[in-house]
Amino acid sequence: MSWFLRDGGGVSMRALRRLTVLAGVAIGLAAGAAPAAAGADDETGHIPIDHVVVLMQENRSFDSYFGQLHFEGQPHSAPEPRGARNPNPTSEDAPPIRAFHQTANCEVADLNHSWTGTHQELDGNRMDGFTAANAVPADPTGSRAMGFYDSQDLPFYYALYSQFAIGDRYFASVPGPTFPNREYLLAGTSFGHIMNDLPAAGLPGRSIFNLLDEAHVSWRIYFSDIPAGFLFEYVRLHAAGHVVPVSQYYLDAAAGRLPQVAFVDPRFGGSNNVESDEHPPANIQVGEQFTASVIDALFKSPEWGSSALFLTYDEHGGYFDHVPPPAAMAPDDIAPRLQPGDTLATFDRYGVRVPAVVVSPFARPRFVSHQVHDHTSILRFIETRFGLPALTRRDAAADPMLEFFNFAHASFATPPTLPAAPLDPAKAAQCATLG
Repeated sequence: MSWFLRDGGGVSMRALRRLTVLAGVAIGLAAGAAPAAAGADDETGHIPIDHVVVLMQENRSFDSYFGQLHFEGQPHSAPEPRGARNPNPTSEDAPPIRAFHQTANCEVADLNHSWTGTHQELDGNRMDGFTAANAVPADPTGSRAMGFYDSQDLPFYYALYSQFAIGDRYFASVPGPTFPNREYLLAGTSFGHIMNDLPAAGLPGRSIFNLLDEAHVSWRIYFSDIPAGFLFEYVRLHAAGHVVPVSQYYLDAAAGRLPQVAFVDPRFGGSNNVESDEHPPANIQVGEQFTASVIDALFKSPEWGSSALFLTYDEHGGYFDHVPPPAAMAPDDIAPRLQPGDTLATFDRYGVRVPAVVVSPFARPRFVSHQVHDHTSILRFIETRFGLPALTRRDAAADPMLEFFNFAHASFATPPTLPAAPLDPAKAAQCATLG
């Protein structure tokens, strides 16, 4: 098994060979602080969620996937502005590159989502550097950064995001690539890392898995080709019984044996029509099918009635989004591990906006949260539900997404019928021709 390490400018294809600002927001919380009322909330009372499932896919901005949702199923969701554009990097006199409906399921090349590339795309708060950061020989104008999909391309996703509770101000935790953002999801910090780099034995820092074991809360990672949790040394050392193939997820869901906290990982490597994480240039419909299978298994599980699934994306993957990321709570006093040429910045700003939906019997139907969240909000939900302390200042200050739920009433006690996730054979054939 290998997890392909990607930099911001493309797929590096280096195999990982070992398996092994906001003072008001802080409200006085710090790392180690416990929730105000563990497992409870003044408005909701007891949280009747016994099984938390987290599925993090890869590299899609909110606008690239759901900028059209406002017009196609969820009018309360913020739309991508009509006429959204970026400059044409080939000439200042050339017409700008406008947002357009992307008809191909795979890209001609990966997009830039490195630390420096993302800061270039943000260009302060102007959000006008996406095309320039993604100009490559196969796409000299960087136009693929402005492509979007709609309900014709992703019918399952559009129905899911229309019926359940979503956030349209949910941001990646770091303006940078995969590893740092997944580290924020699992630990509330990247320990200074801004690249897809990793100590040989994994990160030695504490993560949610330490907290779960210390509180005797059951957990599992269900992986397709390599577990994202292997970013942490602790998970590698405690893999037995905790880290299992994704096929076991479907068995556990059907048998009513899901752990209290589960992370489900897609396939991170493989050809365009095999890789299921939605990372460009992979086929987006293959990833949608994988997600649909994970959610369908939860729908059919005897534990559906006490479950909540959080679906999001690690970062924007280089795709355009029109909402400037706001300031964020720095997680700790560790400075970014900058190298010569890296953008001079700190961990006091979120990354680009990404999709997020909560799938649960207790999810508020057709609800859209406009409150700022990031990956540490999911972490904070887990901490709140199971009475765990915060790991860093970032997750201590994070909103735990409780407004996505109505715990007094299960609106989806019977799961809804959603459209199938299709696989267009002609577009899949086109994907097979790309690198």
